Amino acid sequence: MIKIAPSILASDFANLGRDIASLSSWQADWVHFDVMDGHFVPNLSFGPPILSSIRPLTKLPIDAHLMVEEPSRMIPWFLDAGADLITIHVEAEKHLHRSLQQIHEAGRKAGVVLNPGSPAYLVREVLPYCDLVLVMSVNPGYGGQKFIPESVAKIAELRQMIDERGLATEIEVDGGINPETAKLCIDAGATVLVAGSAVFQASDPADMIRTLRCGK
Repeated sequence: MIKIAPSILASDFANLGRDIASLSSWQADWVHFDVMDGHFVPNLSFGPPILSSIRPLTKLPIDAHLMVEEPSRMIPWFLDAGADLITIHVEAEKHLHRSLQQIHEAGRKAGVVLNPGSPAYLVREVLPYCDLVLVMSVNPGYGGQKFIPESVAKIAELRQMIDERGLATEIEVDGGINPETAKLCIDAGATVLVAGSAVFQASDPADMIRTLRCGK
């Protein structure tokens, strides 16, 4: 079953609690929580206090994507705030194995993220320690960008690496996801799709989630 993780970066911030609560009724699987520090990416977004405030509003897993410099120093903040999954960029963390271990020791799921310009082989050594690998199919920092087609080949390469090792690692894709690109990603081996604008700007978000999940 393909999982859909709507990014609340595209939600109505004036009604964030309402939108968070709606995700369950729309049959979403995860809540994607984008963290930007204005340094690793040229934008600012949510921090631990926001995550803490939305944690009681949903039983869905919260997927915290740390687009930050030195993510290892922030990991405890987001663990304390209630994140269920934390992903960190291979480009930002010098000690990936240690950081993944830190997340797992707290009983949470851990993963790594690849920017569009980063090759799949960068995760090879830590792949057995990853619950998920997040492929950025746009350059991180802003929502509503166009899908980068070369991402499909990277997804397929990761799928081969994971299957050859017999791992259960999820492949998550974030950026420019719509019904057309969702099918490309699923066919290449993705198992989790992050969708922001496609869901929150849809006339029927629940139907959009069903459509994305089917890859049609």
